[in-house]
Amino acid sequence: MKQARIGIDLGGTKIEGALLLPDGSLARRIRVATPQGDYQATLDAIAALAERLDPGGDLPLGIGTPGSRSPATGLMRNANSTCLNGRPLLDDLRACSGRRVRMANDADCFALSEAIDGAARHARTVFGVIIGTGTGAGIVVDGQLLSGPNAIAGEWGHNPLPWPTDAELPGPPCYCGKRGCIETYLSGPGMCRDHGSELDAPSVVAAAESGDPDARATLDRYCDRLARALASVINILDPDAIVLGGGMGQIEVLYDALPQRLPQYLFADTCNTRILRPQHGDSSGVRGAAWLWPLHQPS
Repeated sequence: MKQARIGIDLGGTKIEGALLLPDGSLARRIRVATPQGDYQATLDAIAALAERLDPGGDLPLGIGTPGSRSPATGLMRNANSTCLNGRPLLDDLRACSGRRVRMANDADCFALSEAIDGAARHARTVFGVIIGTGTGAGIVVDGQLLSGPNAIAGEWGHNPLPWPTDAELPGPPCYCGKRGCIETYLSGPGMCRDHGSELDAPSVVAAAESGDPDARATLDRYCDRLARALASVINILDPDAIVLGGGMGQIEVLYDALPQRLPQYLFADTCNTRILRPQHGDSSGVRGAAWLWPLHQPS
């Protein structure tokens, strides 16, 4: 298994591990429940998962995590799995597993997977979006993950919603302490809050597709807000491709609505950025974690 590597996607409810072969195929996938609120048990679960995928071996390990590692302190921050915050996760994983370990945010891993051998392969600049219970993204340029000196490249969800209407101001409160963040509008819970009912996001979409006028209005507002949010990214980054992942990225109408709506918000006379469905779906996180160890590069 020369040049194979292990990817681990550390989620709030499950930890998924996979053995990625040099041709990009997954030789094996294993999922286990995430220990809730127990940091040491989480470390042990990851190390055990790596051992199951590579018994007695020393294949390198890539980890996709919620939140990110502070470049100033080396400690985790902004993770919704709060037991990780303030912890030296990367150092502890290296010690616990006895392996070479690289780590990145889960949205970064999604973007890397889709840029390397997914929907956006051959695209020079890729903005990979995850929209689900939260809203995050990663940026890949020429096959390399862009992190930035503050390790927050791609954190578009905690910018304010662009071009807000009077009715959208001051915006819903966000867990980050600000109001009107993109995430508060575009996440699944954000759509539900905007609709003002007990329906979850898939049910709102289904109702819209069945002709419910209130649900149609909610979905129309959602499409317009997503177009505004992505237009601000295109105006700054001008990516070749944007890949929409997460549960909200499965809304089919987005792939027709966004190309129609984006041009009105761009500082350009056309929009050549492709809006793409992810090729690898829920496998992109674990695949991207493994791709943190590229082929033909020194460890």
